[in-house]
Amino acid sequence: MTRRPLVVLAPDKFKGSLSAPEVAAALGRGIARRAPGARVRCVPVADGGDGMVDAFAAAGWKRVEVAAPGPTGEASTAVYAMRGDTAVVELAAAVGVVKLPGGRLDPLRASTFGLGVVIGHALDAGAREIVLGLGGSASTDGGAGMLRALGLRLLDRDGQELDGDVDVAAMLERVVSVDRAGLHPAVTTALFTLACDVDNPLLGPAGAVAVYAPQKGATARQMAKLEAGLTNWAAVLGTGYAEISGAGAAGGTGFGVLAVLGAQVRSGIDVVLELLEFAKLVDEATLVVTGEGSLDHQSMHGKAPVGVAAAAKRARVPVIAAVGRTLLSPGEIRAAGFAACYPLSDLEPDPARSISAAAALLERIGERIALEHL
Repeated sequence: MTRRPLVVLAPDKFKGSLSAPEVAAALGRGIARRAPGARVRCVPVADGGDGMVDAFAAAGWKRVEVAAPGPTGEASTAVYAMRGDTAVVELAAAVGVVKLPGGRLDPLRASTFGLGVVIGHALDAGAREIVLGLGGSASTDGGAGMLRALGLRLLDRDGQELDGDVDVAAMLERVVSVDRAGLHPAVTTALFTLACDVDNPLLGPAGAVAVYAPQKGATARQMAKLEAGLTNWAAVLGTGYAEISGAGAAGGTGFGVLAVLGAQVRSGIDVVLELLEFAKLVDEATLVVTGEGSLDHQSMHGKAPVGVAAAAKRARVPVIAAVGRTLLSPGEIRAAGFAACYPLSDLEPDPARSISAAAALLERIGERIALEHL
């Protein structure tokens, strides 16, 4: 008996349009329509930014909801994923830009305190391996808020405790020392991993403020204050950590986790694929299909589709990209490991219509993939 083909669908989200599970489902519907005999396995992925919890929940991990303040202190809820003693915590789901009330940017008041609340909840639930997905941050507080929520005390020159309720830049400029005595007791035994797709240091022209603070609404004057605050924060916790690749991720949250929680930094997509046991999932696959909203030169630096392509290549399985658009040449697409690339923009060149009709367009792409590759 001829073995039925197995297609593994491992896309990232199409930002502003569809979540990764929704992308996979739409492609699956199209493939089933033209190749009803094919087996389809949906394995949505993420590269460390928003969408990580969705990917793991789709893979059967427990989805845990917790009350945690948003980036500017408003009452809110966040979610993380857990299996056994491993928890996947997504910064964006707790204190990301998407959690700002009315989407109003607030670069000096936004903090990571709510992220620390979520991490503490996971530790209380028994997690001893915490994978932190950093991306989509609303703040530039060097992870200070997160650490305060976990029990770290920030002290000024008079030994008084500081908080960032008014201005995180002012708080970071005034801190002289920290008291670790009250840190969550599980912090010392837990293993923290930063799932990160950026390599920025904390400070300087390639740092957290210079590269990302403008996207968070910071003016030139506010950026100067934030850089000064982070510079002092680095002097307190250790400037060596500030220079580590990834320390500047998520407004310097990477730095705080490195300096106090002893985290290791790894490629976000590599961590995700490892935890999802992707190598086993593609062991008998005929074809892998991945994708994201825009396949471009930034994708080549640790983004999900290229990571999936590399994993598929190791398994000797051909991989195809289904994307919203691509800015890569055919040669660059082949060099990245893709046998073919199907942009939605080929079907609908108007970006607004392509975004609004993404699910239907992906179904048509799924049909083409089935007809041309199965």
